[in-house]
Amino acid sequence: MDTKVTTPQIKGLIISLVLIIYGIIIYFVDGMKHPELSYVQYAFFLAGIIWACISYSNQLNGDVTFGNLFAHGFKTTAVITVITLIYTIIALKFLFPDMVDKSIEVTRQKMEADGKATDSQIEQTVSMMKDHFILLAVVTIIFGSAIFGVVSSLIGAAVAKKKPKDPFGNQAI
Repeated sequence: MDTKVTTPQIKGLIISLVLIIYGIIIYFVDGMKHPELSYVQYAFFLAGIIWACISYSNQLNGDVTFGNLFAHGFKTTAVITVITLIYTIIALKFLFPDMVDKSIEVTRQKMEADGKATDSQIEQTVSMMKDHFILLAVVTIIFGSAIFGVVSSLIGAAVAKKKPKDPFGNQAI
């Protein structure tokens, strides 16, 4: 009987849905004014990738290597990245177009409260953000997910049990 292994695509879809639902909740409770809430999203991402690696190891009864686990975690990361990219573009363009303005206003308020930038520097930053917000979001998601995915996959591969069978152990001499 073959062991049924949950694919990185399914795990990535599940984790993405959790991240998207949490992001929507943050949007509706006006959580953009509280950037510390985004750390919870990072915790979900980290926990999700670690879960994906541990689950993979358990489904194969530990007959995996560190490299197998890391690859599985990073494949899951790639799926999460693609799904969240697609969702983000749809959300910013069609579902919640006011999210761009809210994000820019939060940035403006932080810059004004910080007091390190002049009014012209603040206006220049806000103008640039308006013109390139979606591009900045896409780049941030791609590189942020890649870096966070590598770290999460390394942790997941390190903590999952590994008892790979020796492929040469049953050979007669």
